[in-house]
Amino acid sequence: MAASPLIQVSLAILYQGDRVLMQLRDDVATILYPGHWGLFGGHLEAHETPEMGVVREVYEEIGYRLPECRFFGEYVDPYARRSVFVAPLTCGLDALDLQEGQGMDLVPYASVVQGVHFATTLGEPRPLGSMHQRILLDFFQQ
Repeated sequence: MAASPLIQVSLAILYQGDRVLMQLRDDVATILYPGHWGLFGGHLEAHETPEMGVVREVYEEIGYRLPECRFFGEYVDPYARRSVFVAPLTCGLDALDLQEGQGMDLVPYASVVQGVHFATTLGEPRPLGSMHQRILLDFFQQ
């Protein structure tokens, strides 16, 4: 049996100073990293380039139009091929309109290193998705 093709995903590292914007993913068993902190982004549509996909996904998920973005890298595991882009977050959280997930926060480097960040909306710490943590550790090392 032939292996199924990898899901194509685009993700955004949206940074503000030494913090990155992360989404607290829904607690739904059918998604990857349920209840974990992850980067904003998602699956590409058939006609999209990775950059088009990240622009669309970020706008759909938080109503933010990327002012600029640059390609950061590609991360592949058995689940997906992730194209990762970096862009500044030029507004406060109050200007964003969360449409997907249980919450969002500007996550500091210390939380990325620990792999855990406190979820104010739930009143408890929640883990970072392991691939998202790996991507962000690479980002902070550049």
